[in-house]
Amino acid sequence: MAKIAVLEPRQWVSLYADYLYSYAVARLGDEEQARDLVQETFLAALERTEQFRGESSERTWLTAILKHKVIDVYRRRNSGLRATGGADRAEMDGADREPEQEFFEADNGHWKEAYAPRALGMEDADPLTNKELGSILQRCLQKLPALWFSVFSMKHMDEAATEMICDQLKLTPSNFWVIIHRAKLNLRACIQKAWV
Repeated sequence: MAKIAVLEPRQWVSLYADYLYSYAVARLGDEEQARDLVQETFLAALERTEQFRGESSERTWLTAILKHKVIDVYRRRNSGLRATGGADRAEMDGADREPEQEFFEADNGHWKEAYAPRALGMEDADPLTNKELGSILQRCLQKLPALWFSVFSMKHMDEAATEMICDQLKLTPSNFWVIIHRAKLNLRACIQKAWV
């Protein structure tokens, strides 16, 4: 018989605050907002203790609450960026154009020489190098437009399904893929520029 998890709210801060804070900072890039969301998560959990069925651990349950709060932040950040049916034209920066025409060869789909990925010079597994790359990646993520950051984070950090992201952020699938593509190109360019 499976053991049912029991809530221990008095232990939440000492057991889960650091983890939840790291989770929020990685997805929002704003330390103050991350702290606020962790507090809001604990308050929301206290208000909903009767909804905890014990089918998951406390940490998993608290993380799920925080995840919904992060998605709400993404929605608020992006609420002014959307025209009917998709992202704002300024935000998309010409996203209706075929990005493949700009970056890829028409006949074979390979990268054009000017845009081909370059080695970053960190092919070894040096922990210091990886830490530096992580720092550069965080700075580059912060330079992305809010909608691109939200979509990229949900897809590649939370591994959310495309359909769920489109539903949550009110995007069409084609807008989603253009945003992901452009976010990756921008991140690659930023990392290559910063990684001298």
